Amino acid sequence: MARGLNKPCAILIVIGGMERFAFKGVASNLVTYLTDVVKMSNSAAAKAVNSWSGITSMLPLLTAPLADSYWDRYITIVASSSLYIVGLVALTSTAMDLPWISSTKTTSFASLSWSLYLISLGSAAYNPSLQAFAAEQQEEVDDAGLPCTKNNGQSPPKKTLFFQWWYFGICCGSLLGTSMMSYIQDTIGWGVGFAIPAIAMIISLVFFLCGNKFYTRKKIHALDLKSLGNLVQTLREKVSQLFKGNATMMNRVVVDELELEERPLCSPEDGSSKDIIEESDQEGIYLLQIAKVVLPLLPVWTMLLMFAVIFQQPITFFTKQGMVMKRNIGSHFKIPPAALQSAITVSIILLMPLYDKLFIPFIRIFTRSEKGINVMQRMGVGMFLSVIAMIIAALTERKRLTMNTPLNIFCLLPQYILLGISDIFTVVGMQEFFYSEVPIRMRTMGIALYTSVFGVGSFVSVLLISSVEYFTSSSESEHGWFADDMKVARLDNYYWLLSVLSAVSFVSFVIFCRFYTSRS
Repeated sequence: MARGLNKPCAILIVIGGMERFAFKGVASNLVTYLTDVVKMSNSAAAKAVNSWSGITSMLPLLTAPLADSYWDRYITIVASSSLYIVGLVALTSTAMDLPWISSTKTTSFASLSWSLYLISLGSAAYNPSLQAFAAEQQEEVDDAGLPCTKNNGQSPPKKTLFFQWWYFGICCGSLLGTSMMSYIQDTIGWGVGFAIPAIAMIISLVFFLCGNKFYTRKKIHALDLKSLGNLVQTLREKVSQLFKGNATMMNRVVVDELELEERPLCSPEDGSSKDIIEESDQEGIYLLQIAKVVLPLLPVWTMLLMFAVIFQQPITFFTKQGMVMKRNIGSHFKIPPAALQSAITVSIILLMPLYDKLFIPFIRIFTRSEKGINVMQRMGVGMFLSVIAMIIAALTERKRLTMNTPLNIFCLLPQYILLGISDIFTVVGMQEFFYSEVPIRMRTMGIALYTSVFGVGSFVSVLLISSVEYFTSSSESEHGWFADDMKVARLDNYYWLLSVLSAVSFVSFVIFCRFYTSRS
């Protein structure tokens, strides 16, 4: 593990990688399961996968405030991982065709949906809590992580190091999940292919419990029911002020309250931060504070949605492309289409160490900044690369349609690799941005904001697919650009549409960054 990460942090990064192995072992090839086993159409399967991914990524917005204010993060991790395991076991049972499970199409689909959304619920509380819990372990040896530390507006080096290695760890797990499990599912069977992720999740829970003696646990100051009642009254007053035209005064109050919230961390002479936090809880303003912290971040959150839409393509339409391409290696082995998703994680694993050793020293020459580029610039570079990836995907798909013989599946590698490189910039930047731009006691909420980008992005993807399907379908082609016959489907047109929309988001992001002032 990288120098600078302490032992509990390293343990939790490994556990995070094991969870990603389990999740990707299910998610990466799910579209194939839905089309080949459940017999869904291409567009229906893509929408189902996107909807499930969206709900999985959105649920942390509901669980994160509870984990921050009511629940102990350690207990949350144990409880949610147990629920996660139940969902994986239930999913395995639906694929094994066991005699005590009904085999009718309706009940089978209901069982499949029930097990998938159990996984979603477990993951929703597990992932943000685990990442915030791991970051807390690192902050025990990193005083620069406190908001009051003067660091010229830049994130402390150890915080950046943690997020880079956290992403490196989950990418290693994702690589094993997408490559190994897709092969097992396509060749050995779906029952075994779903059972292995369930076993991996059980092992990760045991591993987490075995690390108890290393962890540092922080006390959570719970809110009471009286404070929630006061919150409702406060919200009513603010809304009333807004409708009476007192928006300016309301904004001033918001700024003043945020200043009061942050000042105790840096001003011990005014009283201990513990006393101020407990007083704030009694006044019932915590959830109102969440809204005040989140609202300034919404523009960045919104402009990242198209990146999240592109993020959905490898597990849906990229995989369907690969199914009709030449996949043979020798006379016996066929590359599973979903296994090509591992090219994203391989590029991340190989290139992320070079980010610090080559890219940062090189870019310092131009920026004259110790960090090389700031978090906003890092996200922007990744967004730009994702646009280029979609342009290449459109050109590759167009070439496939014009050829008389099947195109080799390795022609898809450039678009996968570019998405992997864009992830190094944007995804790591997103994690650090949303974690750093919220107060310390809302860190789980910050991680949930990051995951919710991909959740809403999944639903935006569903909306785009439905809209394109509506406007391009005809009597000859029921699903238009997404026809089940890949010889007449026009995924290239869809990729061009994504390229244009993503380019608009990127330009908007660049303009916005000129006016945005970081709170970290």
